[in-house]
Amino acid sequence: MFRAIISAEILQDAIKAASSVVDEARFEITPEGLSTRAVDPANAAMISLELSKDAFVLFEGTEGEIGIDLSRFTDILGMAGKSDEIELKLDPDTHKLDISMGGFSYTLALLDPSTLRNAPVVPALDLPAEITISENVFKRMIKAAEMVSDHMSVGVQNGIFVMEAVGDSDHVRLDLTGSDLIAITPADVKSLYSLDYLSDISKGVGGAGEITIHLGRDLPVVIQFEFAVGECTVKYVLAPRIESD
Repeated sequence: MFRAIISAEILQDAIKAASSVVDEARFEITPEGLSTRAVDPANAAMISLELSKDAFVLFEGTEGEIGIDLSRFTDILGMAGKSDEIELKLDPDTHKLDISMGGFSYTLALLDPSTLRNAPVVPALDLPAEITISENVFKRMIKAAEMVSDHMSVGVQNGIFVMEAVGDSDHVRLDLTGSDLIAITPADVKSLYSLDYLSDISKGVGGAGEITIHLGRDLPVVIQFEFAVGECTVKYVLAPRIESD
């Protein structure tokens, strides 16, 4: 059983975060809320998303699992205004999701969870550097880096957070320290990542205000943020790009 009412803005932001990495996802329903863990087809990027029952105006759910085509769901949610409330109800007979908002009623055919990839295990990583920056700074650097390269190095050098992209002829670098940062736990680390994936992740970071980045040396990066007054938590894990000699 599942029935819920939630702010359109919160649900739109949550689905946008998930769809930045995968097109389809298995969502686990529990009495405590909704959650999903999914990895992209190339096994390079993973998302873990938890939407607490307290993020909802109303939440009624028992243990279960549903599969959602995120592209179709996003299109439907796009019909709602940010101030609207969306009602979701699982039809136990048809196993379809009934969606009501702003006078509209939709029925979304769900995917069979057994046909989707199993939820990945969130890896345990030793990432000594932790940096918290504003969402806007992160997005601006990704946009600037895309103009010169298809990859970007991210690291900490002598307590300075550095994001740098080097192309065939162009170069862009951003150094952040002191008041430029919201917080930092420094460690000398550096890793290289695909800008295609970082760009997709940056599009999923909506309404967060700030993000926290966990870094190691030549290790996956963990990018975390919260919204809905902390009731929705999102964690991305992105594998580093390994360059051949």
